[in-house]
Amino acid sequence: MKPIYLAFLLITFTNSSFSQKHPVRVGVIGLTHSHVHWILSRPADDNMIIVGIVEPNKDLAQRYTKQHGLSMELVYNTMQEMIAKTKPEAVMAFGTIYDHLSIVETCAPLGIHVMVEKPLAVSLEHAKKMEALAKKHHIHLLTNYETSWYPTVEKSYDLLQKDSIGPLTQMVIRDGHRGPKRINVNKEFFDWLTDPVLDGGGAITDFGCYGANISTWFTKGERPLSVTAVTQQLQKENNPKVDDEATILVLYKKSKATIQASWNWPIGRKDMEVYGTTGAIFADNRNSMRVRKAVGYDGFTETSMKLEDRKFPYKDPFSLFAAVIRNEWTLPPFDLYSLENNMIVMEILEAAKTSAKTGVTVKLK
Repeated sequence: MKPIYLAFLLITFTNSSFSQKHPVRVGVIGLTHSHVHWILSRPADDNMIIVGIVEPNKDLAQRYTKQHGLSMELVYNTMQEMIAKTKPEAVMAFGTIYDHLSIVETCAPLGIHVMVEKPLAVSLEHAKKMEALAKKHHIHLLTNYETSWYPTVEKSYDLLQKDSIGPLTQMVIRDGHRGPKRINVNKEFFDWLTDPVLDGGGAITDFGCYGANISTWFTKGERPLSVTAVTQQLQKENNPKVDDEATILVLYKKSKATIQASWNWPIGRKDMEVYGTTGAIFADNRNSMRVRKAVGYDGFTETSMKLEDRKFPYKDPFSLFAAVIRNEWTLPPFDLYSLENNMIVMEILEAAKTSAKTGVTVKLK
């Protein structure tokens, strides 16, 4: 075979390989959730491309498109208009949690995959409808949490699987900040984040979902025996309609999770402690963690770790979403992003809200 023909075959094969991977066409639904800045500012690559944005608030849309160097021609008033004009393969929700159901109701019958910001829904009733639609129409329905791409969360899970601290006995998971008003979230976000209908609650849902999500993963999808919760309103002047302090106790057969969700921490935090029979893991933040091994009655050895960020496809939620859509990646059972995990999360949150309201422990059937 002549060298020039070999070169031609190589070029053809290479170009063919590259052409097989087109960016996933995605639509952004809503701009009122401040996490939207991450996707709007994301550098262009071959994983996904924004083909349309749905935001009826034109002032907000103009501010954000200008900030991120995007064209207002991307912006549409309704999902139906955006879908008809741009033909997205997937959408990502960055509006109110209440809107998640209507997004799935619109997109699932069209075969459009959906990723929502945490939590999955405002209620278990909404979540069940979303789950049924996703299964009926065979779409991926993922839920994004900031902690899902924390290397310390992944490492803690791996250490548990390797029996590094003995069988799991308890988790203490803390998430939150000083409160939406005190950290000066923008008005469009604040208006629905502190609305019990549009957000499904206050701190109990906004930050309680993180702990429920992680504890469900760490227990490999085990459904709790019971949930007990208490809530407080320590900033009545700032959060008159919702709780801003919540403690949720989740009991499993052989372990428990204590979830502390708060809009009253003096310092923003997403950290946790994981205890086994022979040691403990302290995930102090996204990249730093410590592992203690018990020695005697109250002694221990401690190893500190500084972890690098996670690799593809878990380097960010958007790369993961694209990989799942392309069938390049299959989510493991009860993965942090998975629908089955987040259905249990919604059971825990629903039980927690009921417990806080009634003052009694809720037993899950």
